[in-house]
Amino acid sequence: MSKQQLDAILQLAAEAPPPENPTPPDMRAWFEAINAQTPMAEGVAISPMSSGSWSGEWLRPSRSDGKRLMIYYHGGGFLFGSPRSHRAVTTQLAQLTAAPVLSIDYRLAPEHPAPAAHDDCFDAYRWALQQGFDASSITLAGDSAGGNLALSTAIRARDEGLPLPGCVVMMSPALDLAGDGESHIRLQNAPLLTKELIDLFNRAYVGEGDLRSSLVTPFYSDMAGLPPILIHVGSNELLVDDSLTLAERIEQAGGPVELKVWQDMVHCWQLYGPMLEESMQSMEEIARFAMAHTG
Repeated sequence: MSKQQLDAILQLAAEAPPPENPTPPDMRAWFEAINAQTPMAEGVAISPMSSGSWSGEWLRPSRSDGKRLMIYYHGGGFLFGSPRSHRAVTTQLAQLTAAPVLSIDYRLAPEHPAPAAHDDCFDAYRWALQQGFDASSITLAGDSAGGNLALSTAIRARDEGLPLPGCVVMMSPALDLAGDGESHIRLQNAPLLTKELIDLFNRAYVGEGDLRSSLVTPFYSDMAGLPPILIHVGSNELLVDDSLTLAERIEQAGGPVELKVWQDMVHCWQLYGPMLEESMQSMEEIARFAMAHTG
């Protein structure tokens, strides 16, 4: 049944392609519209918040111990996406973990090029520590570009001497911005995320900068001394080698990492929520991982 579900979802996506010759507002409106109909979890209270250069929203489940926290960084190539576009994921994770989720609305490119998003996301983690959350009770999570931001935040916390989060979760993380991995060639026509879109994202956020710089990706960083990391990636997505290579590097550094490649899944399939069986299965596994490492 799930194969039929995925085929139906991809058909709907094909009927609503990105606009031609779009402006950033065009791309943002398109992305918000295609995600607006995905069901959210019930029983989650949503409220806005802001701090400095970034804002966000709290997603609080009806049952929560108030001690654990998930900080969520949305995907969208640093160009589009928002806490609203990702509520199908964040509301489910709030319910499944019985903990509040702080979904970060970081500054977007091209109005705010690198490293604005990375700075905002690190500042959000530092803010959570200042509010009294114990680092070991915090999960840093994100999809696509948000997975990049989650790992970058943990590495920067380590390098700047801040206490480390309890764990990091990445869904289809966008790490190999330079496209060195073989899957960037072999699967460049995979559904949803194409090489053309990645090139657009890179131009907007990095411009003429170094695509391998630690300011824009943690892919080439020292992986030693990091908290437990969970990576979920689809077998049918251009970025699959990003995850495979990262997991190998973490293992070589002696770090704890769990990698699961989901057969036939496409980029960020979790965004389809209850519409796709594997979406809910992935989020349930993510929730169990987060709860096990932030007790």
